[in-house]
Amino acid sequence: MNTSPQLAHPQLETLPEWPTRTIAVLVTVDPAPHAIPVSAPVRADDRRILLSLQRSRGSLARLRTRPAVALLILTADNIAFTARGTAHIVEEPMDEAPDYAAIAIDVEEIDDHRQAAFVVELGVDRRWIDTHEQHALGGRVETLRALADRR
Repeated sequence: MNTSPQLAHPQLETLPEWPTRTIAVLVTVDPAPHAIPVSAPVRADDRRILLSLQRSRGSLARLRTRPAVALLILTADNIAFTARGTAHIVEEPMDEAPDYAAIAIDVEEIDDHRQAAFVVELGVDRRWIDTHEQHALGGRVETLRALADRR
C-alpha cells in the first residue's frame, strides 16, 4: 500500500478548446473505475463539457448513482488534460437522437498533462465506415451546442 501523499498535477483555470473530431475517455465509478471512449465532447464554457451517451450504456447507469466522473482528452495541438467533476443528465432522450442522453460535466478540476519533453500532435482518430452514424454524430454535436447556448 502506498501511503505517500499524491503528487498534484498542474491545474488549468479554464478548459482549453479542442477539435470537434476529438475522441475522449470517460471514466465512471461503480465502485471500480470504468473507462469508455466518447466521441465529440463539446466545450460548453470555461468549466462545463457536454457529451452524448447511448441510453443503454453502463456508464450512463453508473453516473446516475455516482456522478463523479473524469474525462481525459488527448488531441492535436498539444491538448492534454483530464477534467474531473460532477456529471448530470440535461436531456433524456435527446430530441434529435432518442437513443441518446445529453450529459453535462460541471468541471471542478482540470489536470494539465502537457509535458516539456514532448508535444501531443494527434489524438485518437477514426475512419468512418458507416456514413449514417457519421451524420448522426454530427446531429448530436449540433444538439449539444444548442444546449450549451441555452445556458
